Amino acid sequence: MYHLYILYSEKTGRFYIGSTGHLADRIHRHNSGRSLATKSGEPWSLVWTEEYPTRKEACRREMEIKSWKSHSRILQLISASR
Repeated sequence: MYHLYILYSEKTGRFYIGSTGHLADRIHRHNSGRSLATKSGEPWSLVWTEEYPTRKEACRREMEIKSWKSHSRILQLISASR
């Protein structure tokens, strides 16, 4: 199972969108400074996740959300599930 995930940093007010086959390990790596792209935003909180049966599908969804380039649209996605 693969996961699309969205993290949020209260420190920077930014979202990070990624995909992985090992969600807990990946979040730990983001929060331990082992990922250069997210090091400045620690700590990161998981705010959204979707499961996919293949890596290809998870990556496709990741690219779709990243193409939005819209903070408000990501907030709408997260809010719609609550």
